[in-house]
Amino acid sequence: MNTISPPRKRVLVIAEAANPEWVSVPLIGWALARALGQIADVHIVTQIRNRDAFLRAGLTEGEDFTAIDSEAFAKPLWAIGSALRMGEGKGWTALQAVSALSYPYFERLVWKQFGGAIRAGEYDIVHRVTPLSPTISSPIAAKCARANIPFVLGPLNGGVPWPKGFDAERRQEREFLSYVRGVYKALPGRKSTLRHAAAIIAGSHHTKGEIPNFAQEKSIYIPENAIDPLRFSATNKPTSGPLKASFIGRMVPYKGPDMLLEAAAPLLQNEQLTIDFIGDGPMMEALKNQAKPFAGAVTFHGWCAHEDVQNITAACQLLSFPSVREFGGGVVLEAMALGIAPLIVDYAGPAELVTETTGFKVPLGARSEIVSGFRDALTQLAANPEHVRTVGAAAKLRVADHFTWTEKANQIAQIYDWALGHTDKPTFDF
Repeated sequence: MNTISPPRKRVLVIAEAANPEWVSVPLIGWALARALGQIADVHIVTQIRNRDAFLRAGLTEGEDFTAIDSEAFAKPLWAIGSALRMGEGKGWTALQAVSALSYPYFERLVWKQFGGAIRAGEYDIVHRVTPLSPTISSPIAAKCARANIPFVLGPLNGGVPWPKGFDAERRQEREFLSYVRGVYKALPGRKSTLRHAAAIIAGSHHTKGEIPNFAQEKSIYIPENAIDPLRFSATNKPTSGPLKASFIGRMVPYKGPDMLLEAAAPLLQNEQLTIDFIGDGPMMEALKNQAKPFAGAVTFHGWCAHEDVQNITAACQLLSFPSVREFGGGVVLEAMALGIAPLIVDYAGPAELVTETTGFKVPLGARSEIVSGFRDALTQLAANPEHVRTVGAAAKLRVADHFTWTEKANQIAQIYDWALGHTDKPTFDF
């Protein structure tokens, strides 16, 4: 008997930040928007600054995507936000505060161009993928509700509290507004956005916990990050000799590269461990000085091209990453995808990705406690590198099962069916 496949859903994906050539939020926006095209007929709406990258990636303007020019409002506010950051890569909370002011104008232009089509039922779902920040409201949510078109929001993620004892690191990151971040809950538009959304995807347990009680029933937890297997295809190569660890990220205090060196010092000195540091930042010179007593066991690679990061990491067995504040923990997933076992602080994003059988966790505490915990863990792991490889293999399987963009699109397809009233609320086991 021939069966007729149900028609593919028509989805308008709003991804103001989406760019295949950038990293962080824009790369997540791009990857998720493109993955959704596997399960639905998707048209992406993005900001004009991403247009050329979309074209270079082979997309057709007008057919696959529309670029909205909101620069008249966004550009000057972005300049203000950049000034408030007081340094590249710093002051994330300040930048989000400015984005909260400029973003509604972007959605106003989106509605001006697509509102008629939405009201006419030309789309089954409207899904805002980015911004990821839960502090930024969405005026379109209420308009979609009035048009009886489900509005899906998320993944939302951010605002993980700074842990106690790391105020100095918070100030060095220029995160002064984080002291009053909770004010966003009273901002105009937030309650309306949550009330009119048909489904809310929370990218972390922390973010889900911040969603008001009235919206909890329509919220669902799916971790923010995923990986593209084609981008992380290097094969982990077992090596003889001491345990090989890597650190990947900005060389800034809250990511803890200095804590890692302090914790690993006895093992580095005794040639039981080597560490590859991948990344750059303001701590680099101080780190090089700190590593001088065991320079032969430590390599600083600086910023590397993606392929080089893969190749360096694939020659290691362990990602040693003592960061005390990560929203999503994308670098942890990327290492796991290569078969590298992660050693992390048991806090926020990375802790939600790593299980007892797919990595190692050190309890969050004061700096001295984290250093001590990492030293103990590294000592045990250096004495049993075969166990590290076994855990790394399990980590790779976990990513393949739950954390590819294809799998994430399949998860969201179930949310679409739920938002449309076709099925019960889905449950996912992460």
